[in-house]
Amino acid sequence: MKSTLFNMVAVLSGITLIASASVGLVNMVTEEPIRLAEENAKKAALEQVLPEFEATTDLTLELDNMPIVVYNASKGGQTVGYAVESMTKSGFGGEVKLMVGFLPDGTINNISVLKQAETPGLGTNMANEEAKNPLLKSVKNQNPESKKLVDGKLAVTKDGGDVDALTAATISSRAYLDAVNRAWAAFKSVQGGQQQSVEAQTEEPAAQEGEKNE
Repeated sequence: MKSTLFNMVAVLSGITLIASASVGLVNMVTEEPIRLAEENAKKAALEQVLPEFEATTDLTLELDNMPIVVYNASKGGQTVGYAVESMTKSGFGGEVKLMVGFLPDGTINNISVLKQAETPGLGTNMANEEAKNPLLKSVKNQNPESKKLVDGKLAVTKDGGDVDALTAATISSRAYLDAVNRAWAAFKSVQGGQQQSVEAQTEEPAAQEGEKNE
């Protein structure tokens, strides 16, 4: 084939069309499995953070321009707890999403990490169980009202609160608590019938998460 401008444009257009079609096909094939995986992860998180329940209803709020979903869990027609799908954008690696479970009296029953991209071995420890996660250990089975609050919010000890931070991961720890505080605000909003807003605790990420964060 003679190399002409027309031929080159035709070949490039053909390659682009084939590549676009391939990407579209991959998206179509993977979209449903991804959706199902996310739904299963949320279902597992609800079971992890709530007492035994039979059904849930959900309500979506917007706090600090972020969608926060509150699940009302019931058994025998009675509310047994609330699970709040909360988030923050101030993590060291970007978004952090949590499922925070509350008992009707406001006690934090448990917390499950739905999404995080923190530093391996440091910020990622927020996803550990209570024994290896000082953040969870500091708030689980406690009502935030009984904690040492800073401006009405939970805070790490470095910021004047009484929540133990992850070792060498202050940014991740603050992000975790920011999401928990937002979940608490949503819980109180549903309980009190009036939406509240929580200012995010943010900190500019350092070049490398480690001792500089402490």
